Amino acid sequence: MTPEKLTELLRQYKRGAMTEQVLLQRLSALDPEALGFATVDHHRQLRQGFPEVILCEGKTPEQVAKIAATIAKRKQPLLATRATLQHFRAVKKLVPSAEFNKAARTVTANRPHPSRGEDFILVVTAGTSDIPVAEEALVTAAMFGHRVEKIYDVGVAGLHRLLAHNDLLRSAHVIIVVAGMEGALPSVVAGMVDVPVVAVPTSVGYGTSFQGITALLAMLNSCASGVTVVNIDNGFGAGFAASLIMGKRKK
Repeated sequence: MTPEKLTELLRQYKRGAMTEQVLLQRLSALDPEALGFATVDHHRQLRQGFPEVILCEGKTPEQVAKIAATIAKRKQPLLATRATLQHFRAVKKLVPSAEFNKAARTVTANRPHPSRGEDFILVVTAGTSDIPVAEEALVTAAMFGHRVEKIYDVGVAGLHRLLAHNDLLRSAHVIIVVAGMEGALPSVVAGMVDVPVVAVPTSVGYGTSFQGITALLAMLNSCASGVTVVNIDNGFGAGFAASLIMGKRKK
């Protein structure tokens, strides 16, 4: 339930269009739902602006499907990350409208219509190998209803590729930069713009990249101002953070 829907319920009750019993029934739907193996937090959208998100890793397809069904039946946006095709097929049986993004490894349903305003989140990758993490960030931000644009494969090995998109970079309101190897791209981007940059280190790279640790440390030590860093391969965290920044900016 969103704050807008809660406000409307209270207004209906106040003007006598809804009985106290019906109001209590609607509000009781916000209580946690125990499934035995999981407790679904239906109050989260009201608190944080987005419903509980399902991390599929470590869960069986059947478990993911049951959690997804409890979220979808309340007409809330459904987002499941790190999903396999088996997870998707199980969800699809219970939530027929579910969609699978193979690149992002996400399952979604009840997707909101994208914003038609000028504000948008821009997702940038250093290389093609970083696209799966970038797509997870993109899908997450889109599930918040934000407009999302992307620029892929513009890393520092060929900096002219990035500079060719200067107008788009300067027009964005939040930029997510995804990079592996030495992780230099977020610093470069942050030095070109006056908006928040959310940096995402990826586990892409040879031996001394240490599965993304080298990129993570480089981003944490960025000399450019305005760079915030999420965990290695955490496209979801980047998309969520960027969406919250966008929400505050609109206010």
